[in-house]
Amino acid sequence: MFNWDFALSLLPELWKGFKITVIATLGGFAIALMVGGLLEAGRRSGSRAVKRFCDGYIAFVRCTPLLVQLYFVFYVLPSYGIRFNALTTGILCLGLHVGSYVAEVYRAGINSVAAGQWDAAKALGLRRWMIWARVILPQAAPPMLPPLGNLFIGLFKETPLLAAITVIDLFGAANAIAGRTFKYNEPYTLAALFLLLVSLIAAFGVNLLERRYARVRR
Repeated sequence: MFNWDFALSLLPELWKGFKITVIATLGGFAIALMVGGLLEAGRRSGSRAVKRFCDGYIAFVRCTPLLVQLYFVFYVLPSYGIRFNALTTGILCLGLHVGSYVAEVYRAGINSVAAGQWDAAKALGLRRWMIWARVILPQAAPPMLPPLGNLFIGLFKETPLLAAITVIDLFGAANAIAGRTFKYNEPYTLAALFLLLVSLIAAFGVNLLERRYARVRR
């Protein structure tokens, strides 16, 4: 049976874990947006070496598990003098990992812009930065929003992996409570409700952005 009194007594501890989940998710996604932009810019640069590096990075990161990357950065790199605290390591790894997927979203969105738009902008004599800011990105952004929203929501589900490097997020807090009290129903149910609420809010925000861009395009 679900014990409401016991469940309510767990809220302070779960709230601390929830704040870690939010910090890791927002920080990781912010880094992912920047990393994805740098990777896509590198793939569109004139340097063959930079293109190969970016393609290799994306392939390597997408083909290796996030858990392995977390272990490597947290436990192996300190042997070479590169050391971060656990939460910083988690945020960096989340950002660098998801950034490879964000780069693919950027690529698909930019490629969705018709080639004629590039030609028309160049024919008008627009500078390169104006072509990107005024012509390409406003048309590429709307198709990017749904997959970016999915990546953001999915990032919440990746944060429990941070327990492997001693970061106690929402699921880690629920797991600790369950191991200490041998009561599993209340902590895991509350953790699931927390994540469901945040996912619904994030999905609602993405839908608002989609509708706003749709009105602007009309």
